Amino acid sequence: MLKDGAPSFEFDFSRSVGPGRGVYSLDQMRGFFHEFVESWESLRIEVDEFIEAGEHVVAPNTVYVQGRDGIEVQARGAFVFTICDRSITRLCFYQERQDALEAVGLSEQDAHADS
Repeated sequence: MLKDGAPSFEFDFSRSVGPGRGVYSLDQMRGFFHEFVESWESLRIEVDEFIEAGEHVVAPNTVYVQGRDGIEVQARGAFVFTICDRSITRLCFYQERQDALEAVGLSEQDAHADS
């Protein structure tokens, strides 16, 4: 994913309820992801679907993590990718699918209209 990041790439993780809240440049995001992944015994992100909305793509997902003590956690959220000239210029995290859809001007009904 990061290989397609534009030089001006921005990762907005300010809506997160966990640690690491903030806005990151491409280089900062690489460090953030490395640190995040290293804090878990295992990590898997499954994207439920890709919803196109002009220059944006909404990607609702489920994250499966297992802590070092064997505790397993599932968390749902959504990413909004903004794409310009075949590069990702922005990636924004939302706790709720509906918030991500609203951010790109869609409703749940709009998201299912193309299905």
